[in-house]
Amino acid sequence: MTRGFEMQIGLIGLGRMGNNMRTRLRAADIEVVGYDTNPEVSDVATLADLAAALTAPRIVWVMVPAGTITDSVIGELAGVLSEGDLVIDGGNSKFTDDFVHEKQLAEKGIDYADAGVSGGIWGADNGYGLMVGGSDETIARAMPVFEALRPEGPREEGFVHAGPVGAGHYAKMVHNGIEYALMQGYAEGYELLAARSDLITDLPGTFKAWQRGTVVRSWLLELLVRALEQDPGFEKIEGYVADSGEGRWTLEEAIEHAVPMPAISASIFARFVSRQDESPAMRAVAALRQQFGGHAVKPSADG
Repeated sequence: MTRGFEMQIGLIGLGRMGNNMRTRLRAADIEVVGYDTNPEVSDVATLADLAAALTAPRIVWVMVPAGTITDSVIGELAGVLSEGDLVIDGGNSKFTDDFVHEKQLAEKGIDYADAGVSGGIWGADNGYGLMVGGSDETIARAMPVFEALRPEGPREEGFVHAGPVGAGHYAKMVHNGIEYALMQGYAEGYELLAARSDLITDLPGTFKAWQRGTVVRSWLLELLVRALEQDPGFEKIEGYVADSGEGRWTLEEAIEHAVPMPAISASIFARFVSRQDESPAMRAVAALRQQFGGHAVKPSADG
């Protein structure tokens, strides 16, 4: 371990969020050895080099796209890490994948935890909301890392040990389902206000006036105001909105457990509609996703 650092961590995936997380961790005096397939941002050339650069017992945080890429990274880590090491999946993996990864790593004596992470491209400055799953011992071991990443203020307002392995990603899945519905509500309100331009002559100002003292105030609302001030009317954005999977998984779970979710289900179907028919509301949703997460948008043919 490099002198001057109280602990160290390996971080795999240095994209929009991973690179900001590395910055925040280093600011908290945690030594970070980062690996990315992009050599311009990577600290080491291979995952084997990353393992060699860390002092056992190691902690390695995986921050790559869910699915095949995460599966591949976990599989390779099983071959280069040692008994007693800890792997944390901080991507948006489906909670059922956590059970597979936990078992796969346990065969090598490697511990596993999952972390739902919210904060988007703003997390370096604001901190990340964290929902984690794993054993008490595992979470306690990684607590300095969670403390460095979470927002300032009371721990319970930015961090939760939600339960055993899988609980972190399950909580993040539901969080994202709620996020879908909130964005859709703001977007539909935007479209109705825009439809009455004869009456509402200051549309951005109307949303801005809701930021203090109203029950609909939120960070998403602040981002919508920011997006409107940057591009009034969202003329530079096509109303095409992707979905990264968590909303669909939320509905699958709702159906499995007979939990009615009319608002969240409607927001997901609205995203499907956005891919077939242009609408002002979906331009607003696309703008919001770009604001908080840096998600790509489709430029409008008019913009």
